[in-house]
Amino acid sequence: MNLDAIAGVAHEPSGTPVGAVVLTHGAGGNRDAPMLVKVCDEWARRGFLAVRFDLPYRRRRPKGPPSGSATADREGIVEAVESVRGMVEGPVLAGGHSYGGRMTSMAVAGGLAVDVLTLFSYPLHPPGKPERLRTEHLPAIAVPTVFTHGTSDPFGTIDELRAAAALITGPTAVVEVTGARHDLGAKTLDVPALAADAAQGLLT
Repeated sequence: MNLDAIAGVAHEPSGTPVGAVVLTHGAGGNRDAPMLVKVCDEWARRGFLAVRFDLPYRRRRPKGPPSGSATADREGIVEAVESVRGMVEGPVLAGGHSYGGRMTSMAVAGGLAVDVLTLFSYPLHPPGKPERLRTEHLPAIAVPTVFTHGTSDPFGTIDELRAAAALITGPTAVVEVTGARHDLGAKTLDVPALAADAAQGLLT
C-alpha cells in the first residue's frame, strides 16, 4: 500500500477493511502525534483501514506552524481522502486534531464527501479570545460529526463547543474528556475508544 503521495502511514486491520478512517494532525505536530497513532490503532482493531498523514505544509518543512497554507492544506486533505477511498469498500470517515480537524471540516463544508467527520480538540477560538470564533463554515456541514473535546481545553469550553455543534445541519455528538486540555491526555478514560464509539454510532 503506497501512501507516499500523501505522506501517509496505514494501520491495517487483520481482514478485509470494512471502511476507512483518514486523520491528520494539529498545527504544531505531524502524522506521528501519539494521539493520532492511538486513534488509528483503535480503528484498525475495529476492522477499518486507518491512515494518518502529514498536511502539505508539514511535508515542506519538518517543524513550525502552518503559515498561509490553509488552501493548500485543504486540497491535501481532499487528495488524501480520495486516495484512501479508492482502497476500500464501505464508509470513509475523516478528521483530525485541532488545525487538522478544522481544515478537514472546511473541506467537507466545501463539498468533500465523507460519511462521518471526527474532530479532536476543535480550535473554536484562540485561547483567551472567545470573540474570535471559527464557526462560519459549520452550517454548511451536513454529515454526521463527532467532537471529542477536553473540559479544560483553552481553545473552547464544552458549552461553547455544544453551541458550535448545533450550527451543523447533520447529526452531532460531543465526547467530553473530563479534565483534559488541548492534547486530550486522560489517565482514566480511553479517548480513542470513546471517539470511535461515537463515530460508529453516527454511521448510517
